[in-house]
Amino acid sequence: MLEHFRKEEHPFVEQALEWKKTVETTYERRLTDFLDPREQDILASVVGRDETVYLSFWGGNEYCERKRAVLYPFYEEITRNDFDLCLFQAAYPEKFITLSHPDVLGALTGLGLKRGKYGDIIKGDGFFQFVTAGDTALFIEMNLNQIGKASIATEPISFDKMLKEKEDWEEIHTTVSSFRLDAMMAEMYKLSRGKTLPYIEKGRVKVNWRTVDKPSFVLQTGDYVSVRGQGRRKVMDCLGKTKKDRCKVVYGKKKDT
Repeated sequence: MLEHFRKEEHPFVEQALEWKKTVETTYERRLTDFLDPREQDILASVVGRDETVYLSFWGGNEYCERKRAVLYPFYEEITRNDFDLCLFQAAYPEKFITLSHPDVLGALTGLGLKRGKYGDIIKGDGFFQFVTAGDTALFIEMNLNQIGKASIATEPISFDKMLKEKEDWEEIHTTVSSFRLDAMMAEMYKLSRGKTLPYIEKGRVKVNWRTVDKPSFVLQTGDYVSVRGQGRRKVMDCLGKTKKDRCKVVYGKKKDT
């Protein structure tokens, strides 16, 4: 199993295998923290079409990016309540101050919360919404009263009021000289290969939500790439070689909402 994944992904693969084994042997469900899309893909691959262990994901609505997973015995039925989620809304005076996603991330991190304890953060007009694990809800409600320099009012709200951010991808077919990060970035972001280096070397590039600072890093199908200030791309498929020995690739460009 491990040979199908990168070395840096092995700890998570081993964790996923342990979750699956626990459900197989104890017939008790296992609820995870919030997982990013790459971790969701890995977990789904590890569980596969198992006849004993079933797998479900939920993050608050059908468009959420970060989700919790429940692994459970085949004979059980899972409802959305089993994911133990809470939705908060934090209002701030938009006329006097500007806040961004990193400000909310910083505020939640400043409370000592790990990233796995909260899911998507969605910006509205004069407020943010964010999903958390139920076991952190009371702590957040009592302690989150400031984001950046803004005093805020944080309150739990019904998931019926959750904003929906649909993730649309434009599929683009092209060819590249190789699947090296610098070569792929040059094509996906329409940069010269030389101009990709400052982004990579200064830590502004993430692959599967982890900073990568080596231009020679080799991308694979399913990888998510994000460049600070330049948006996100996804390697969707590799279709072999052309007669000129270039790699045929399909990548997704996340559309602006």
